[in-house]
Amino acid sequence: MKRISIVTIFVLSLTLTLVAQQRGAGPAPAAPAASEPTPRLADGKPDLSGVWWTGGDVGGRGFNSSTRGRGAGGGTPPPNFTALYKPEAAAAAKKLADKDDPTLKCIPTAFGTLNVSMFDVGALAQIISTPKFVVMLTETFHGFRLVPTDGRPFRAEVPPSYRGDSVGHWEGDVFVVETKNFTDNTWIWAEGRSSPHSDQLRLVERYSRPNKNTLEIEATVYDPKVLTGPWTVPKQTLVLAPFDRILSLNCSGIETQALMDAAAKQTGK
Repeated sequence: MKRISIVTIFVLSLTLTLVAQQRGAGPAPAAPAASEPTPRLADGKPDLSGVWWTGGDVGGRGFNSSTRGRGAGGGTPPPNFTALYKPEAAAAAKKLADKDDPTLKCIPTAFGTLNVSMFDVGALAQIISTPKFVVMLTETFHGFRLVPTDGRPFRAEVPPSYRGDSVGHWEGDVFVVETKNFTDNTWIWAEGRSSPHSDQLRLVERYSRPNKNTLEIEATVYDPKVLTGPWTVPKQTLVLAPFDRILSLNCSGIETQALMDAAAKQTGK
């Protein structure tokens, strides 16, 4: 598959057009000093609420690409997702092309809702913390997750879905989210590459807010049908945006028809 796929073009075109119209194309206001203390909920846990981004709208002033696909401390990054493919998975992936990209039909990526894969293509995300749930929202694909915070087990009666089923618990000041029960007809966005996965995909994410204006996300991807071992996602450090709500970047399929036609022409189908 190509290093830059149609999913990049699609998300960037939606983001740049709608965001420029609705949020303005000027520079993002400077964020407050990062040393401000972490806000906390009534129970003392960190309040993860806020709109989080890389410092600006994708393609615009203030956008910080340095947080994408790298560990916060620099150094040698871990192997990328496709480097861990089993031979049969690698062979199947080679047969896929841009025309097969599920996002062209407004099917979201499976890699969570508020996570590094979505930020890799410039999407913003919003968290709303409550005593019983952490609500995660993204601008693209009408995305959301409702993550219980009390350590309850997964729901046995829930059918597989595009973004799976999530449960969460606190480990000190770190909110740990486990997600599984995915369908296998979506892709994930891993280090600038669109990659298929199986229905055995499982994610473990760790969210921490060391101060008022910083959100840190670490994640590990497991897929025993596809990968030879766990994939460690490069740590992401995001900042609090200077506004308190995200926009709705709707996808109906009409916007992507030209992209689907172009992708089909690339393979002659």
